[in-house]
Amino acid sequence: MRLKAVERGTVGDTMLYSFIRMVSGYRAPDVVRTLRYRPAFFGAAHSAHTQAAMRGVSAWSVGEREIFAAFVSRLNKCHF
Repeated sequence: MRLKAVERGTVGDTMLYSFIRMVSGYRAPDVVRTLRYRPAFFGAAHSAHTQAAMRGVSAWSVGEREIFAAFVSRLNKCHF
């Protein structure tokens, strides 16, 4: 079940989603829609955590972390 407010977004979100569809040929991924819905509540914190995990201090290079993320996304049949 999808919340209509998450699916539609604000006017700015609708423009962004249309642009994503125009450029990629696909609808905006659900993760993008979720992050843009109430960003102060969830999106900002989740984005900060992702940024720290993917670009913060680590024994793994940024490239290795990107490959790991892409591999896991592929296993989960996630299109981003």
